[in-house]
Amino acid sequence: MGFHGSMESRPSSRRDPRELISFEDVGVVRDGGVLLLEATGTVGAGEILALTGANGAGKTTLLRVLAGLLEPTAGTVRIAGRAPDDRDRAFRTSLAALIGPPQTARDLTVAEHLRFIAATWGTPSAAAAMQAEQLLEELAIQQLGARFPHELSSGQTQLVALALTLARPARVLLLDEPEQRLDAHRLGLVSAAIRRRAEAGAAIVMATHSPRLREELAEAELALEGVA
Repeated sequence: MGFHGSMESRPSSRRDPRELISFEDVGVVRDGGVLLLEATGTVGAGEILALTGANGAGKTTLLRVLAGLLEPTAGTVRIAGRAPDDRDRAFRTSLAALIGPPQTARDLTVAEHLRFIAATWGTPSAAAAMQAEQLLEELAIQQLGARFPHELSSGQTQLVALALTLARPARVLLLDEPEQRLDAHRLGLVSAAIRRRAEAGAAIVMATHSPRLREELAEAELALEGVA
């Protein structure tokens, strides 16, 4: 079994000539199995690319390659002009990713996590506290700020995971199924938050099964499909 991708673009009202994400003929083979084959695409500042396809089609694999979490077997990847490399601070500074549950500390509240992440990336303490409050308000989870991560429901955990991802600076944002476990109202909040980041100039790639997110956000879609 292998996978191929077909890309469909839509007109965008917020084009920027800067190309922040580029991947060409990216393939991943592990233990004799093809996880991803010949995925190609580009995303500029202010643009959103939706990765679509059935479970197992390679969406998360491609996101992991773009994030530098998985070495591709073939092809080339550039993020803000750099090859993905976790040891490269400039690369880490340029990219934020929500791929799987984020790591959290049991004895820090949600608000403390948000302040800690912002401070880690150089935000002064007062500004970090203000940013934490803004993120909680943006996702309508102010009531969760004083809770610990293990006290959250699955839907609340998804919103907090997104907030933790957005708490750090990023020119490139990678999101793996941000719609998981969300009702229609919460999905609207997430859609608006993602749109604001694109309007601020971030290049965004999201793997999604949500027709609503694709319709509201994506200028282009890359369909990853299983082939014989």
